[in-house]
Amino acid sequence: MPRYRITIEYDGSAFAGWQRQAGEASVQGAIEAAILSLTQETVGIRGAGRTDAGVHALGQVAHFDLARPRTARTIRDGLNAHLRPHRVAVLAAGEVADTFDARFSAVARHYLYRVLDRRAPPALDRGRAWHVMRPLDAAAMAEGAAHLVGRHDFTTFRAAECQAKSPVKTLDRLAVARRGEEIVVEASARSFLHSQVRSMVGSLVKVGLGDWPPARIGTALAAADRRECGPLAPPHGLYLVAVDYPPSDADEARRRGVDDPAEDEGE
Repeated sequence: MPRYRITIEYDGSAFAGWQRQAGEASVQGAIEAAILSLTQETVGIRGAGRTDAGVHALGQVAHFDLARPRTARTIRDGLNAHLRPHRVAVLAAGEVADTFDARFSAVARHYLYRVLDRRAPPALDRGRAWHVMRPLDAAAMAEGAAHLVGRHDFTTFRAAECQAKSPVKTLDRLAVARRGEEIVVEASARSFLHSQVRSMVGSLVKVGLGDWPPARIGTALAAADRRECGPLAPPHGLYLVAVDYPPSDADEARRRGVDDPAEDEGE
């Protein structure tokens, strides 16, 4: 039974999240329905990250098994044909080893958060960036973000409904930079707690507005208390950018036809 890996881009605005939910539109459900239409096979797919309602993806990864083999082009183009009119696109597809698991084989996940800090509201980026009407101090936000990099107990930045066994995570990168009228926050780790990125961004915006000093981020982290967290940033500014896998998995994927580079609670 061949296993396939797909890389997916989607606009999360119309979905209740990645994960299949009864009576709700989900990205997982839309793709599974497309697979059924293409192959006449009912399969379940596993994604690398379970993004929340409204969260977007530039490089989500998922895998599924089929009863009979198909070419990478057939999978990619056929799924895209059946995914219309959803704002979901399969960017790449290919056969992988049956040991590959989109969620548990991942060694890094990369997220991007966009904050538009200008007086005028967004027209083209409505629903794709957090609009903050006051100017933000990117340098102060970067100073605050430095307190969060490394291995810590992230209880303060963990959603109450998070089901992870431990609040301890290693945050490999949390970078803040200005790009024109935007502040972008880039976060990388092997895995994240539920709403961790949005919680961190909400607190960093407090710093950027001058409401908190940068050191307040370290104090909030050390408290290990959700009440010390800033406001939760809205989901529509968040993007799952890419997921990394071990070189052996990436090499095997490329050998079998995947044409893209390479336990998470999701965002």
